[in-house]
Order: sequence, then structure tokens, then C-alpha cells
Amino acid sequence: MLERLAGQQFYCFLDGFSGYFQIPIAPEVQEKITFTCPYGTYAYRRMPFGLCNAPATFQRCMVAIFQDMIESSMEVFMDDFSVYGNSFDQCLVNLERMLKRCVETKLMLNWEKCHFMVIEGIVLGHKISRAGIEVDQAKIETISKLPPPSSVKSIRSFLGHAGFYREFIKDFSKITRPMTHLLEKDTPFVFDEECMKAFEFLKEKLVSAPILVAPDCSLPFELMCDASDQAVGAEAKVRRLGFGYQASMVRSEGFGGCQWFA
Repeated sequence: MLERLAGQQFYCFLDGFSGYFQIPIAPEVQEKITFTCPYGTYAYRRMPFGLCNAPATFQRCMVAIFQDMIESSMEVFMDDFSVYGNSFDQCLVNLERMLKRCVETKLMLNWEKCHFMVIEGIVLGHKISRAGIEVDQAKIETISKLPPPSSVKSIRSFLGHAGFYREFIKDFSKITRPMTHLLEKDTPFVFDEECMKAFEFLKEKLVSAPILVAPDCSLPFELMCDASDQAVGAEAKVRRLGFGYQASMVRSEGFGGCQWFA
């Protein structure tokens, strides 16, 4: 999804209004989601938050509504709609089609959260623009202010935050190895100097993370692989005229315990 959005010239980011409540519930099953309060027993007529299958149901409805537009002129993730185009006029045409479909299906949008004809925006925690895919600086600023981990739980929390952007960091697993070692069974928690260096170095890497270019499938790819006794990594690159190699995807995994690879 992010790769299809990256590299476009103009975007429109739209947000659904009370998304779940726009999905009606069949009368014959409304009794299954009744609730009791001091004023009596009531049943939902619209899909509420909290149902285990509500997210999947809502996403399936949105895909059904915009199925002929997805991957060609727009992308949908829950109640977030991203319309794009390689020119101002094309984006405007795609937006018109999308809004007409909303009218036809009585799908309401929250205009206060909509942004029209912009050149960049935040989608799924990433900054999308004509340049490519970047990290969200607001999230990086939060990560950069985190204190050194003082427990196994705090290490998991930090690695969870940093790992969200692991595709931007070359040798991510190798860099984090001193910290992931502390997560292994029967390993005493000693956050030594090596761990501190890895902690600070990873934050520096996140602050200066590169821009990932959306892959051009018409050009040949080169896959570069490397492995050691601690980690394995791979990087997909495309050679562009005048730019040299541009990374489209970076991936690394650390070894922990017994692992099999096919």
C-alpha cells in the first residue's frame, strides 16, 4: 500500500465519520449484541466498537465499495482513504469518482480531518510524498527522548517502537543484538556499555533514516544478501540512471535459539 502511494504528485487524504456506526446490523441478529443499563435493555442497530470481527467487517465493506478504484487511484485502510494522481487534474478526477461513490453508498466523511490536493501526508505512521517513503518525524522525536531501558519489559517496549521502522535501518538486527541478547531465557539483565552504545546508535540511525524509493518494477532489481553467526540481512536495490542505486527495501533478522530456514 505504501509503495503504491509513494512517488505520486498529489494526494487527498480523507477520513470517515464514525466509521463503524455507518454499517447497519441485520434485524435478525441485533438481539445478539444487546446491552443492559439502568434504563432498560437495548440492542445496537449499527455496528459498535468492541466486536471481535468489527475491524474485518468494516474493511471488507470499504473494499467492496471501492474495489474498482483500489490500487489504481486510491488506497483504503479502515476509515482512512488516500486518493492520488500523477498530476493535479488526474488527482481531481480520481477524487470526484471517489466522492460520487460515497454519495451513492451514503458513506459519510469527516471534512474536518480531510486534506485535499497536498503533496505529502502521513499514512500508517509513514510520511508519503513524491520523493518516496519516510519515517514520521513526530514518532522519531518521541523515540529519541526515551530513557535507557531499565528492565526486560522496557527493552521490549523500545525495540517495539524502533522496530516499526526497521526497514529503514541497515543491519537493524546486528545493531540491536546486545539488547536482544538480554531477552533470551536465563540471561541476567545487565545493561552494560555495549548495550548503551547500541541504544544510542540506533536512535541516531532513526533520526537520520533515509528515504525509501517506491520500486519501479520496469527496472531490474538487485538483491544483496549477507549473513553472520548472529543475523541475516537482505537489501533490494534498483539502479536508476543518474542516481546510482536506490534502496527499495531493507530487511534483517537476528538469530535466537534454534531456527529453521527454508
